[in-house]
Amino acid sequence: MNLLYKIMKLLFQIVKNLFIKQNTSQINKPLGRWNIDYCAKKINNKVDLSNEDHCGPCGQYILTKKDDKYIILQKNKNKN
Repeated sequence: MNLLYKIMKLLFQIVKNLFIKQNTSQINKPLGRWNIDYCAKKINNKVDLSNEDHCGPCGQYILTKKDDKYIILQKNKNKN
């Protein structure tokens, strides 16, 4: 009787796991930054970020972005 109970419990877990695996495999999982984009601006940004990831400590991308932001702030300040 005890053996039969263990076998039934094991079979139930196997069926349950198969059902859960079947249902979760159909859900599209978000890929974050590496999601497929068709916007040229987003693609260019991804290329820049991947180059920065590859290069690592050189940090040229962030310096360029800081300079661009500073220039935009100065233009807006001069308009007012």
